[in-house]
Amino acid sequence: MTSWKWILATAVALVLAALAGLTFHFRPDRAIRVATGGVAHLICSKTFVSGLDPQIVFAETLERPGFRRLRHVMDFRIDRKAGTVDASTLGFFTGRAVFHDGFGCVERHGTGEPYLLKSDVEVLKVPKTPPLLPDIAGPAVVEPADPALKAALDHAFEEPASPPFRRTRAVVVVRDGKVIAERYAPGIGVDTQLSGFSMTKSMVNALIGVLTQQGLTSPSLPAPIPEWRRIDDPRREIEVEHLMRMTSGLDLDETNSGFDPSTRMYLYDDMAAFAVNTGMIAPIGTRFHYSSATTQILARIIRDLTGGPEQTLAFAWRELFNPLGMRHVTLEFDGAGTLQGANYMLASARDWAKLGLLYLNDGVVGGKKVLHPDWVDFCAAATLDSDYAAGFYTNRSDHPDAKGRVQLGFPRDSFFASGLLGQRIVIMPSQRMVVVRLGDSIDPTGDIRGVARLVKEVIAATQP
Repeated sequence: MTSWKWILATAVALVLAALAGLTFHFRPDRAIRVATGGVAHLICSKTFVSGLDPQIVFAETLERPGFRRLRHVMDFRIDRKAGTVDASTLGFFTGRAVFHDGFGCVERHGTGEPYLLKSDVEVLKVPKTPPLLPDIAGPAVVEPADPALKAALDHAFEEPASPPFRRTRAVVVVRDGKVIAERYAPGIGVDTQLSGFSMTKSMVNALIGVLTQQGLTSPSLPAPIPEWRRIDDPRREIEVEHLMRMTSGLDLDETNSGFDPSTRMYLYDDMAAFAVNTGMIAPIGTRFHYSSATTQILARIIRDLTGGPEQTLAFAWRELFNPLGMRHVTLEFDGAGTLQGANYMLASARDWAKLGLLYLNDGVVGGKKVLHPDWVDFCAAATLDSDYAAGFYTNRSDHPDAKGRVQLGFPRDSFFASGLLGQRIVIMPSQRMVVVRLGDSIDPTGDIRGVARLVKEVIAATQP
């Protein structure tokens, strides 16, 4: 079939599917809108925050599963002066993301204006006291002194001759609190902010940990959600821990199909409102299923406990980023002014490593207990029979995936933040080490074998 006929056939099929879906449970039109809005958002963040080429971002994004079928019928337009990115599929499924300096990008839904934070981010970045965490490196890239470490980085940046490509963007290896090796892809530097995708959930875990340490919440407390307070509402028994471990029983399962409720959340300005207004599909605490929407509920809890959108941002900088010396961070918010806690934090590779050091050091920074005692072990402990912990994946589990990672080279006591396309912060207490890998791998596993090889080789290179 010639190219134009294929495009026409695809367009007709998508239109018919969308129209048919209007009267059935599955709504292809919604899935297409989620994809279109997501592409606009990714191009916006990676262009205006990370400084990457939007055309390359667009092309690489459409190589991903779930987007490939749209690559011939989707396009985008960027207005650098206005700070906007508009994407469209078939010319009428549209998505728009708007850049707000200091706050990243926010998607526009409908004709309403999204909530825009009014804080002066640059002021928040200036700590009143020196960072509690000593500097982990100077301004220059830390070249590995050991040939074995250099070889480990060489292997981490190797590319196969054919897809799926790994596209490693940054690797940072920290041992005993100091960077001992790092490398960056062309166009990426020590200060470049890169998306962590679902590693953002680990940052939300840290904020909940700080709030717990300050006595403002606790994993064992009922989640403070007004919509669940009726005496006959079974959701009133959902605890903060259930949301952290994704065992709430809410109808918020995530499959990344575009049809699942956790994905549909991205169609709304107020993502958490969508999430809290769902019903139950399982008894509380009895079933694990991955769900970004439950983390978004935690983000709303953080907003409410700190006092609002601006207060959330100030809290994050005052209690977390500044004590850790994290300087190159962007938190993105939804259209209602709630932190996009499931997916949209950007930071330099070194700053992601500093977040890992908070957990490596058992929540203590410069002698100060930033996280609640026992928080790290609690958050690294497996949930039910899964290899998910609370905001992290864990190898402290008998799940086959955890056992497989240990066989590949991960230490048994290690746990890690994990994000789409192979973002990882691997925390290894027994090795006194944190390894960060950031990239854009379209391998379905997020290049887990490549990360395992990196971990195994840097451990071998640092043994006496």
